[in-house]
Amino acid sequence: MEIKPVIISNTACGAFVAEPKVFGDSRGYFVETYREEAFAPIGINTAFVQDNESFTAACGTLRGIHFQKDPWAQAKLVRVAHGAVMDIAVDLRRGSPTYMKWAAVELSAENKRMLYIPRGFGHAFLTLTDDVLFIYKADNYYNRECDRSIRYNDPDINVAWTGLLPCGMTEPILSDKDRNAPFLRDSDCDFVF
Repeated sequence: MEIKPVIISNTACGAFVAEPKVFGDSRGYFVETYREEAFAPIGINTAFVQDNESFTAACGTLRGIHFQKDPWAQAKLVRVAHGAVMDIAVDLRRGSPTYMKWAAVELSAENKRMLYIPRGFGHAFLTLTDDVLFIYKADNYYNRECDRSIRYNDPDINVAWTGLLPCGMTEPILSDKDRNAPFLRDSDCDFVF
């Protein structure tokens, strides 16, 4: 498994892209989707405690920007088992050299890439195909009281969604929760680098 740092504004931000080795033949393929000893040499010693799966039916659906506040903040290792997404990690840690900067990585069933997102980051993804099966590991349990969202089009973060939207769409498909989320400056996000 090859693991490379994600670079934002010429600075490694703490997120990593993992590209596993795929062993395939005429019958199909085999791939390791997680191997602890591959992550440990670069300082990722995350103990994952929960696996999650989400299904999104329509292309152009945006989920996020989501995070959980401390003490239930989560690091995640995300991947796509069916379809494709543009996955977004946003640094929400005040004092970080990449604070309020974002990175986009295409994850698909075809490329088998994974994205490691550390605690203190917001997470979003935009479906690039119909019928997306999104799977991720988390190092902390879901906690409803600490579940938060930042508005997807927050002008201070300024994710270039327009350039990422598939099929000539001008607006993403959103849940009410994501459409009505607060801007970062109005939220109670308190991560510190």
